Amino acid sequence: MISFESDYITGAHPKVLQKLIDTNLEVQSGYGSDAYCASAAEKIKKACGCEQADVQFLVGGTQTNAIVIATMLQEFEGVVCATTGHIHAHEAGAVEFNGHKILPLEHKEGKINADQVRTLLETFHKDESKEHMVFPGMVYISHPTEYGTLYSKAELTALSQVCTEYHIPLFMDGARLAYGLMSRQTDLTLQDIAQLCDVFYIGGTKAGALCGEAVVFTKGNTPAHFLNRIKKRGALLAKGRLLGAQFDALFTDNLFFEIGRHVIDMAEKLKAIVAQKGYRFHLDSPTNQQFVVLDKATVERLRQHIAFNIWEWLDDNHAVVRFATAWSTTQEDLDKLKELL
Repeated sequence: MISFESDYITGAHPKVLQKLIDTNLEVQSGYGSDAYCASAAEKIKKACGCEQADVQFLVGGTQTNAIVIATMLQEFEGVVCATTGHIHAHEAGAVEFNGHKILPLEHKEGKINADQVRTLLETFHKDESKEHMVFPGMVYISHPTEYGTLYSKAELTALSQVCTEYHIPLFMDGARLAYGLMSRQTDLTLQDIAQLCDVFYIGGTKAGALCGEAVVFTKGNTPAHFLNRIKKRGALLAKGRLLGAQFDALFTDNLFFEIGRHVIDMAEKLKAIVAQKGYRFHLDSPTNQQFVVLDKATVERLRQHIAFNIWEWLDDNHAVVRFATAWSTTQEDLDKLKELL
């Protein structure tokens, strides 16, 4: 059995795991006050070109999304996102559990645009009954999106301008940011993202770490007593060094970007195989998630040998399946996929 089920099907990249082994017996303070969290934060700020940023480490993506949104919003505010946004579709109501309504907008290949957001905000603020409604207090996007698509610099700039005009933060979910940054079709850099977003996070879980996400507050806008609020929600890791050491490794000698490049290279080879075999893509994804249309018989046959996700059914006989490459994907995996297809 080979797996293209997700980008976190294996443990840690060997260099990340080696960092944990090398530092295992060192005595370090807890709760993120250790030397490795401090070192990783400095390396991330430098990579972002944003020395004034505040970097905080959390364990996982759902936890990160829920806490960032809950601590940045007022109690009367909700968050705007695409109908396919991870917080709306795949996080079990974590945002609503914290008391904040999600305000979904229709997507196009996983993305929302500035015109949609402006229309929503203008309509809301013109409504004489708005005090009886949930205020849109943040815009949430994923980069890459749930369909592996990317925002261009122009699109992100336009969203940022609307958010600035209405004094609400733009929050980017970067769980797969490594693959957005290293895509062959992107014009966005990490420095651009730090400039245009009020808060974003750099995903480690899906990019070679055992676990961990690095939240970057870019505008001196870290919620007050953030550590206290993380702990209140049961999410403060006592051995914060585990997160710091992993991100310290990821941001040493460009490892994070090398992992991203390898995963994109594997995805491009996978795309070529699928195209060569004559299968149809649901859309053109420039990142590590590839969405392919298969009939039911092919799905059942392949599932005997390959792990993958069914993303949606187009009709009774055709499904969109997702093949995801990961840091651990090998040429041998691709050769086996080609043989089976």
